[in-house]
Amino acid sequence: YWTNKSMRSMKKMASLKPEMDALQKKYANDKEKLNQEIMALYKRHKVNPLGGCLPMLLQMPIYIAWYQALMASVELYRAPLFGWIQDLTAQDPYFVLPVLMGVLMFLQQKMTPTAQDNSQAKVMLYTMPIMFTVIMLFLPSGLTLYILTNTVLGLAHQWYMNHSEDALA
Repeated sequence: YWTNKSMRSMKKMASLKPEMDALQKKYANDKEKLNQEIMALYKRHKVNPLGGCLPMLLQMPIYIAWYQALMASVELYRAPLFGWIQDLTAQDPYFVLPVLMGVLMFLQQKMTPTAQDNSQAKVMLYTMPIMFTVIMLFLPSGLTLYILTNTVLGLAHQWYMNHSEDALA
């Protein structure tokens, strides 16, 4: 539900980009007036600029709890999963899961509609996947697998939202 609302919010924000660009040109020298006009634009179109971040904020406690469970659970210590993953509590020895997760996050960022200017969009496109990949290199493979699975599901949902006729409804 929250991911769906987030994606709808991002699509609405992206549809407002031409109006935002016009406002940025009109109020290039007056940042305060620009911010007021952008907030009025959001209010007029009933768009929440923080709506795209909500699912990630809601998932953070789950990530932390899963990490704690992996570190405290005796049953999961040295529990093999498949192939090269012989311990869910240890990092991926060949870094396959973190790198795959980073690549899929990059693809998801590419597919995500953006209302930001091009320089901000490029920073988000590269920074988020690289940052998550580097962090996941040293965390338990069980947590990396969980976030990878979540990313795959998010990617499929993003593709559906981008190709669905009723996505903005």
